[in-house]
Amino acid sequence: MNAADLTASLRAHFGFRDFRPGQREAVACLLAGQHAVVVMPTGAGKSLVYQLAALHRPGLTLVISPLIALMKDQVDGLLQRNIPATYINSTLDADEQAHRLGALGQGAYRLVYVSPERLRNAAFGEALRRTAVGLLAVDEAHCISQWGHDFRPDYLHIAAARGAMGDPLTVALTATATPQVQADIVRLLGLPSSQAIVTGFNRPNLAFEVRYTAEPAAKLAALQELLSGLDGGAAIVYVGTRRDAEEVADFVREVCGLRAEFYHAGLDAETRTRVQNAFLSHVPGTSGVPGTWRLAGRGDLRVVVATNAFGMGIDRPDVRLVAHFALPGTLEAYYQEAGRAGRDGLPARAVLLYSPKDRALQEWFIENDAPAADEVRGLYDAIRSAGKGQAWLSTEDLSLATGLPEVKLKVGLAQLEAAGSLQRLGDAGPRMLLRPGPWNAGAIEVAAANVEARRRHRRSQLAQMVAYAESNACRRRILLDHFGDHAAAEAPVCCDNCLQRRPQPGAPEGAESAAAPLS
Repeated sequence: MNAADLTASLRAHFGFRDFRPGQREAVACLLAGQHAVVVMPTGAGKSLVYQLAALHRPGLTLVISPLIALMKDQVDGLLQRNIPATYINSTLDADEQAHRLGALGQGAYRLVYVSPERLRNAAFGEALRRTAVGLLAVDEAHCISQWGHDFRPDYLHIAAARGAMGDPLTVALTATATPQVQADIVRLLGLPSSQAIVTGFNRPNLAFEVRYTAEPAAKLAALQELLSGLDGGAAIVYVGTRRDAEEVADFVREVCGLRAEFYHAGLDAETRTRVQNAFLSHVPGTSGVPGTWRLAGRGDLRVVVATNAFGMGIDRPDVRLVAHFALPGTLEAYYQEAGRAGRDGLPARAVLLYSPKDRALQEWFIENDAPAADEVRGLYDAIRSAGKGQAWLSTEDLSLATGLPEVKLKVGLAQLEAAGSLQRLGDAGPRMLLRPGPWNAGAIEVAAANVEARRRHRRSQLAQMVAYAESNACRRRILLDHFGDHAAAEAPVCCDNCLQRRPQPGAPEGAESAAAPLS
């Protein structure tokens, strides 16, 4: 298809007047049969790339995404445009899953959304073998890299699943991948001939600011001031712990006088869905601008206080403020979360409330993100003792048997598989069919060494985050350099440090303004 044909298809199917930067190039690349790694900033319209390409490629487009909560939104939008699509995930009951699997095998859909864990599901694998996958889209592709900020072991199995599909044309998409992580994506997915489409990381409508708040009372006072200037938009307040999420939400309600809800992984699925739906109360817009939305009800929830469980894909357009009440662990995580502000292109603020004491929480997370060697051995022994030869087990079963939390269990299972000491033969619902092999002490030691290497890397990432918080240099320049983007750090309102260096009217030549928050 030529450029005019692509634009005509965009307008006919999605109602947008024209492409955003990088979208046309990425779609054209896929239509030419070329693998692609697409790196675009949050809100730049990455999903449109594979959605439009799916309409002009033969076979099924399979979308791998960790965003179960957002799958329904994307599918609903496609169905409204008369594009046959569905999702298959744990929110559906068994009968509905079976119905959709049957329709999948009969070629009823152009796009199907699944989580990476679903690739191991035996029933899903059987349905997939009855259809031809013409395009594989790996969303949030940075999750495949242990050097990224959101490594997920299940992403490591996408390459094997891709091979079982016949190595279809593949597009990997992300908003927060450093050059090192981009190289990891290419290597781990097996895409050496892929084309990289990187549009740049600058979000000129975001103003960046750090406020030094040494004590909890100072943080709360600063947050109250920030929320008092919200002026009709929405806000996300990121905290470090579940307890903080609940307590800060109480503060926002009782002291700031705003409706607020908390969100963290300890809530049941129904509550998490209720909070997210209240915050994301919108319908697709018709303005013709890709990625824009029209709010269905501005009286809905305006403030959410959350841990990072309120994660990727949160796309309410009128978020005017993202405030970090606690220090994130990496610049990638910070930029991704900050990028949830201003998705409508209008001015928005990303404010970090910084205390040097916050570093201790991130250091604890680093030291407890993977099992120790004796915990891996305990996990292996628990699986061996569960049955003769093989056993159906859930993470809940394994957690009760070993005392390990879910994060450590997933990493431990991945280590045992990599060492050849465990085979995961298929999943059925929450249960996994596990077959232990011989204990491979040497390979387990290598895995332990890799864990320690990742911890050293995460300590380095944390040091970069602290340096950002304590720097008096341009914060936008720091962020762009981190992602390998050397374009000009231009914005109408850049950051608090640049504002402080701006000469004030009537000031002596060479004088800088007094420190002041952005407004």
